[in-house]
Amino acid sequence: MSTQEKLLLALDQALELKGRALAFDASTPLLGALPELDSLGVGSLILNLEKTFQITIDDDEIDGSVFQTVQSLSDFIDTKLVNR
Repeated sequence: MSTQEKLLLALDQALELKGRALAFDASTPLLGALPELDSLGVGSLILNLEKTFQITIDDDEIDGSVFQTVQSLSDFIDTKLVNR
């Protein structure tokens, strides 16, 4: 399973999107486009991503650009996986 496929599953689960995230593609906007991705949603998603990908995401690594699109978040995760 690719990083993006795992990401979409984690996104769907963390934000309780009931399968909607599975239809997202790389260009799908996230932050500002999904009402579920508010401050609590971001926290829930980060915890789920850490669990799913067995990575640690530090507070100073988080900014709006990471959550702009599915692709930007997938790229961030790929970088974390390479550097662990």
